[in-house]
Amino acid sequence: MENKTSSVICNINYHIVFCPKYRKAVLKGDIKKFLETCFETIAETKGWKIHEFKVMPDHIHLFLSPHPYDSPTAIVKILKGVSALQLFKRFPELKQELWNGHIWSPSYYVGTAGKVSADTIERHIREQERNSSTV
Repeated sequence: MENKTSSVICNINYHIVFCPKYRKAVLKGDIKKFLETCFETIAETKGWKIHEFKVMPDHIHLFLSPHPYDSPTAIVKILKGVSALQLFKRFPELKQELWNGHIWSPSYYVGTAGKVSADTIERHIREQERNSSTV
């Protein structure tokens, strides 16, 4: 899950969950298939690696590795914004299903995952002075 650029090697992995407004169960059938393709296209365009994702009728789970300069807020904003525009263009009847023509709830969950635990990192940092020969 490592990501490399010309100046950085990183291991950034986000678990992102968000849902339609009012948690309406509208993400099924053709809408679900369209969203899956939409998210894959967005990720490919942005250079993000999707490890796993699942579109459920009333929420979405994504586990992805972005570039280090892409914040979780920016990632969610792009995913929600692009997908909403594309969904309403392809399925205009969705506007009738959702009040005020907004598909996504403004809230979301984001968690991080990596190869080592927070305890391991803290212990590694604490031990740096002990392991350094230039104290």
